[in-house]
Amino acid sequence: MTGETPTGVRANPLLYGGSLALLAAVAFGVTTPLIQRFGKGAGAVPTAALLYAGAALASLELRSKSPGEEALVERAHVARLVLVALVGAVFAPICLTWGLQHTDATSASLLLNFEALFTVFFAWCLYREAIGRRVALALAAMAAGGALLVSSGASSGGGFGLGTIAVVLATMGWALDNALSRPLAELSPTQVVKWKGALGATFGLGLALILKQPFPKMVPLIALLACGATGYGVSLRLYLRAQRAMGAGRTGSIFAVAPFVGAATAWALGDKTAGPWAGGAALLFGVGVYLHLTESHGHRHSHQPLDHEHAHRHDDGHHDHHHDPPVSGEHSHPHSHEACVHEHPHGPDIHHRHGHD
Repeated sequence: MTGETPTGVRANPLLYGGSLALLAAVAFGVTTPLIQRFGKGAGAVPTAALLYAGAALASLELRSKSPGEEALVERAHVARLVLVALVGAVFAPICLTWGLQHTDATSASLLLNFEALFTVFFAWCLYREAIGRRVALALAAMAAGGALLVSSGASSGGGFGLGTIAVVLATMGWALDNALSRPLAELSPTQVVKWKGALGATFGLGLALILKQPFPKMVPLIALLACGATGYGVSLRLYLRAQRAMGAGRTGSIFAVAPFVGAATAWALGDKTAGPWAGGAALLFGVGVYLHLTESHGHRHSHQPLDHEHAHRHDDGHHDHHHDPPVSGEHSHPHSHEACVHEHPHGPDIHHRHGHD
């Protein structure tokens, strides 16, 4: 295939992916101060386990999907899922919940900004994702906003103690989780979250019993399950879909909005440690999001022959194989791509891992 933009290709896949990443950030950000509130008096390990139990419960499929609608989790993915669960559903949330118990909600929410920096770094190291000047400027704006929030929080009494270190370690763990999850983004997001949540909850509950840490009472327990369903279930499904369209680095960078959402929620709940500096940080975050959502990347590029499986359509310019009888809409099955050269808007998705000068 050669020539102009293929029929059916999304006008700006980066805008689509960016919108999903922004929704994921909001879903995650609002839960951070709530977790601190409902996790009081409970151990960090059982609190983390309950969050991922909520994510798993929210990912139970109540209706049967059409066969082949999404690529399914299979035995070959188990090792990666276990690793992702240990890093992202055990280590990181335990660090976060412990850190939330040893710092104020606003400071902890703002510290989550470091996840974006670590995610972009890991995405570049593992997948050599092209960043470019526009994304680098967006990331710099968001990092500056996070630095302003964190430094102002410290000067107002938040401090940089062990709680702060624990939250930063959580962001490092989730950033590595984001990068390791990149190959899983082509599978059914619901299944990935269900298995990651179930594994994380199982490991966490086992560790909580071994350490004999206290569990929350019934009402906080239910509230934590709800936080997990929203901030770790719905949010992660949106995050994985965003990664399909725009890769790990860009998704992680837009997800840096989550700390500001968390800080705003904490302020609305009565944590008044935020001050006038929050307005400047909000402006910087807004600049970063704007740069991401208005990014458009397109140039003439080549595709090498490829065999793989993922959810796809036949009007997207990359899937021209035939079915008998014909199939319409999104579906999944093993398929082959022939070599081709064309030009259209794209992000660093599964079909566009080419290099850039």
